[in-house]
Formats: sequence, structure tokens, C-alpha cells
Amino acid sequence: MQRRVFIAGLTAMAAGRGCRGSQTTPRTVATVTGAVDTAALGVTLVHEHVLVDFAGADRVSRDSYDANEVFRVALPHLLDLHQRGCRTLVECTPAWLGRDPQLLRRLSEASGLHIVTNTGYYGAAADKHLPAHAHEESAERLAERWMTEWRDGIEGTGVRPGFLKTGVDPGPLSPIDRKLIVAAALGHQRTGWRIHCHTGDGQAAMDILSVLEAQSVSPAAFVWVHAQNAKDAGLRLRAARAGAWIELDGISEASRDAHVEAVMELVRAGHLGRVLVSQDAGWYHVGEPAGGRFRPYTFLFDGFLPALRRAGLGEEEVHALLVENPARLFSGV
Repeated sequence: MQRRVFIAGLTAMAAGRGCRGSQTTPRTVATVTGAVDTAALGVTLVHEHVLVDFAGADRVSRDSYDANEVFRVALPHLLDLHQRGCRTLVECTPAWLGRDPQLLRRLSEASGLHIVTNTGYYGAAADKHLPAHAHEESAERLAERWMTEWRDGIEGTGVRPGFLKTGVDPGPLSPIDRKLIVAAALGHQRTGWRIHCHTGDGQAAMDILSVLEAQSVSPAAFVWVHAQNAKDAGLRLRAARAGAWIELDGISEASRDAHVEAVMELVRAGHLGRVLVSQDAGWYHVGEPAGGRFRPYTFLFDGFLPALRRAGLGEEEVHALLVENPARLFSGV
């Protein structure tokens, strides 16, 4: 009974209240099935995965997996997520790392979830997942490649990206990581996309903010992905004060208490409006039998939110974390 009440509350949260101010500034985000008003995104997980292929840019291929098998493995997890009141999943797998827009569209249609995919290149993991041309081309040329996906859709599928995803190694930024951030800044200037960046450490995050400043891009364009990994929590507060988005992902049973404290620290400092939470879960691993261990998307609802409430987070604040902040994130406000 307790879980049914909890799920009903989340569904009401998503459907009944929406995002404050959305009636006066309607905006849309591209999902894998078409544009959706950001006020209709509802409860949103901002960083999850369906499939990941870690083979490297020179080896990654859709011939390496059976999309029908991935569909069968992933769909029950997405249906479980929908049952808990979630309505939007942001799928953060980049190009050259297993992004599959057609598979995501099938899963969205079958699960009833809005799914948002991305454009951009991932320069973390010592550049293993960067195609050869990323080393040779200018930031302007890379940005134009990403804009082409925005204008025309990804790989002829008609699926358009809803945000820009990149990744960098620990700081100081390498020349190619710096180039990726400049390219992302150019993309932001042309589209308004946020720049979701897998960030190796706190120094890299500070370097990214400096590069964006040099490009006349507001810190509010930057989503510091994996910010929970910063050894100096003060850097999260510094970035939030500047206006950056602080994404605390990787939430699991093992990390619950540390994530609760990270959220509450930002809330106590007055930065609730800059916080995003998610699990970085899922992951059909290409190359492992049956995709290996697929981590469910549901711990945030079953274990993390109750812990946040015990720590003193109220319903208005939970609503901000799961509904209002993601809607503002994709509205560009």
C-alpha cells in the first residue's frame, strides 16, 4: 500500500503541477518520437543509459549486437520505471559509444516514456571513443557536424537530439578536450542546448567554466555530469554559485548516504534550483552475454527519495528535483 501511495504521488506530481512558469513560456525539447513541451516532461531522470559499447571508436558497430535482444532486455526495466511515475528518461550514450536512435524510438513507443537522445563527442577515457576526424578537424567543423544532426536528424532516422553530450578527462584540460568544449560552446550559441559534460574531476569542471567564459557562454549552459566525484565539495558550491547545473548521478544503494549529503549540502546553501539527480543505470553491455548485468532504473524511487525525505527534504523540493529543474534545464531558462 505504501508504495502505491508513493507512486500515485509522483504521478500526480508529474501530471498535475507541471513546471512553474511553463504556461507563460512554452518551450519544446526534441525526443526520439518528436518534439514535446517541456512542461509535459513530468518526472525526469536526467542521466541514464540503455546500451553502451566500450569497444572504442575504431571498432564500435551496430553489427556487434542484436537490437531485438536489447529491446527485450531493456523494455521491462523501462516499464518498471513508468509504473513508478517517471515520464521522461534522458539517454546519455554518445555517438561512437553505442548511441542507437532507432532502438530508443522503439523503446519509447513501447514503454510510454519520453526518451531524449544527444549529439556531441565523448573525449574521456583517454580519447578512446573519439573518431579519427575529431583529432584533425577544427572546433567549428565539429560543431557543424553536431548542428547537422540537430537540423536533419541522426543518421537519416529523423530522430533529432535534445541536448549536447561530451566528456573530458581529469584536468587540466588536454588540447583536444578543450577543443570539444569550444565546439560545444559554439553548438550552444546556435541552438541553446545545454552542454552535458562527463567531467573527470573538479579541476576539469573549473577549466570548462573558464573556456565557456572565454567563449562568452554563461555557466548556466554547463551541466557538470558526475559532480558527486569531486574530492573538494566546495567546488560544487562554487560552480552552483556561478550558475552551473550540478548533476549528482550514479545513485545506488551503496552511494545513497553520500548522495543524500551532497544534495542536502547544496540545498542548505540555497542552490536547490541548480541540482539534478539520476542513477547512470541500465547499460546493456555490448560484448557480454545477454548484455551482462542490467542495473534497474528504480532505486532512486524506492530507496533514494525516501532517504532524502528522512533527511528533511519536503515535497516541494522533491518536485523541484524531479520535475521543475529538468523542465528548466531543457527549456533553457
